[in-house]
Amino acid sequence: MALEQLTKENFEARVAAHDIVILDFWAEWCGPCKQFGPIFEKVASEYPEILFGKINTEEEQELAGYFNIRSIPTVAILREGIGVFMQAGMLPEEALHDLIRQVKELNMDEVRAEMAKQQQEAANNA
Repeated sequence: MALEQLTKENFEARVAAHDIVILDFWAEWCGPCKQFGPIFEKVASEYPEILFGKINTEEEQELAGYFNIRSIPTVAILREGIGVFMQAGMLPEEALHDLIRQVKELNMDEVRAEMAKQQQEAANNA
């Protein structure tokens, strides 16, 4: 099971080492975070090839700021280092499995092409 506590010190290296990374932004005082934690851990045990990273927003404020976290829990998913999903709130186990399926099916060449197109359009409109 690839379930790890991520910090600003280990974040880049750990993300670079995995094709798919699922992040759980949480805090000790957060009731919904405590409810979601066991779901996140259970699903993590079923996908050893995926890095499931827990980021404590109280201790890792810089990472939380980088991801613009405004509400917890928040789940973010990276594929090949590119953010492909982010949603605040608890996810049911079935929804997390479905998200993983969808992320695995993404054609990352198409994602990169769409990103390049959007960046070009933004540059043209600037």
